[in-house]
Amino acid sequence: MTVPRRYLLRTFGLTAIGTQLLPIAQNNLFPRTIIQPRRLQVGDTVALINPAAFNYAKEVQQFFKVLDNLGLKVKLGEHFYDRYGYLAGKDADRAADVNAAFADDSVQAIFTGMGGWGCARILPLLDYNLIRNKPKIIMGFSDITALLLAIHAKTNIVTFHGPLGVSSWSPFTVDYVKKVLFEGASVTMQNSKSMPIETIRRGTARGKLIGGNLSVISTLIGSAYLPDWENSILFVEEVSEEVYRIDRMLTQLQLAGILDKISGFVFGQCTKCEAEKPQESLTLSQVLTDRIRPLNIPAWYGSMVGHIRDKFTLPIGKEVEIDANYGTIKLLSSAVN
Repeated sequence: MTVPRRYLLRTFGLTAIGTQLLPIAQNNLFPRTIIQPRRLQVGDTVALINPAAFNYAKEVQQFFKVLDNLGLKVKLGEHFYDRYGYLAGKDADRAADVNAAFADDSVQAIFTGMGGWGCARILPLLDYNLIRNKPKIIMGFSDITALLLAIHAKTNIVTFHGPLGVSSWSPFTVDYVKKVLFEGASVTMQNSKSMPIETIRRGTARGKLIGGNLSVISTLIGSAYLPDWENSILFVEEVSEEVYRIDRMLTQLQLAGILDKISGFVFGQCTKCEAEKPQESLTLSQVLTDRIRPLNIPAWYGSMVGHIRDKFTLPIGKEVEIDANYGTIKLLSSAVN
């Protein structure tokens, strides 16, 4: 029997496409079932690690008092005080501290001391099978974004965008840590009255919350360490970047097709993002209007997320509902078990 040429082309064409897509499907190692870590309890032990830049010992001394006030014990990573140039030790050692913290049954959660730069360097060295089998709260922000997104993408564990060890841990910040990580509350996060928002496009939307530092996200594009963006709520924050750089990074997300997939957008705070020559620059508001408003999705700027004193604790991977009219982020269920 003679097989029609168009049948052969269709059959082998699909086979070729399937072969090309296989590595992409394998980027996420496990089925897409969200895993929630156990909630924190008074008396728990928290591992404190430095997976990115080094910090001086005096910068974290105040954090030990915060943990004590929360009723938590602290266990330092073996290489916490290491230094290798601007990094908190060699890549293998920083990765070892992450793996060891997840493996340690005496540790119930993992907090990070410092951001800066370095997390992306250790992503290939993490034991994602171990991490998935021993899910724990892991929290941080800024450069820790790379760690949070990679762990969620590879294991489907909910991770937490929240304060670092060197953060201010103000009463506002501590209150959200307690509500989300200890109480497991389905909390609605809304700015304090002193922090107004700017609505980009009105409306409400639901989706899986994904995000973090904008520059870190943009540098991970094309890697195997970003989650699926389909029907997600993207939140971003930034620090010490001029407006044209924000424009460049948002444009990169658009060109990569990420912005076309999301159902809602939240820009947190852009701290120290003033243009060097304001008279020759677009404003951040203009950039967000250009890049985000045409998406026709609910969006706003000014959420209490980022390099600021008072900040929310956001669960990456959890379903939320946002309201761009009022600037709220509502957890639809507990983020911890």
